[in-house]
Amino acid sequence: MSDGRSFYYQKKFFSDAGFKVIIPDFPGFGRSAPIESAWSVGDYADWLKKFISYTCSSAPHIIAHSFGARVAFRLLCKDCLADKLVITGGAGLVKQRTKAYRRKVAAYRFVKKFFPSFAESHFGSEEYRALSPIMRQSYKKIVNEDARAYARRIDCRTLLVYGKEDKVTPAEEEGKIFSDCIADSRLEVIEGGHFCFCENAKTFNDIVLKFLTEE
Repeated sequence: MSDGRSFYYQKKFFSDAGFKVIIPDFPGFGRSAPIESAWSVGDYADWLKKFISYTCSSAPHIIAHSFGARVAFRLLCKDCLADKLVITGGAGLVKQRTKAYRRKVAAYRFVKKFFPSFAESHFGSEEYRALSPIMRQSYKKIVNEDARAYARRIDCRTLLVYGKEDKVTPAEEEGKIFSDCIADSRLEVIEGGHFCFCENAKTFNDIVLKFLTEE
């Protein structure tokens, strides 16, 4: 449910540093038009490829947060459309399903069979319940696709920045795994949670600026 406004602190900082900064809202997010059918990660990657071709005359640097990392990995594993890639709080792992998780899924399916509206309003995360029906279908497609295979095929220089207190995409899980997958990458862990680039903007911006300007 995030949108481009999350990058408020980066927009001014990198603009002042001489970069042309473009912050899109994906279709179905923020101020962009709703989607009319469920999109997959691949659909968003195709959209981003077109967006880059319309807005950039040369390979851009890409900064991607959370779900945006899934899209960036899917896009860049096929086309080297970025000069450098920055991932913060990047999501994309399908984790091993526990017995407790499987019990919840079974309970959801049972309740949905007899009381569908109750099931949709009481099961799943708060984020999931806030989505429209179409976005819920997209959500299911997106979270059930593991991004590791795509990350292994990234060949642009990559910086991964994760928050030390991030409980959504912990640095010791997503951060470490994606860093190991991407050959030319390094991992930085800073103070903050899943939105460390907002909570600790100065540190994040300084680290990223150094990465983007180094040879």
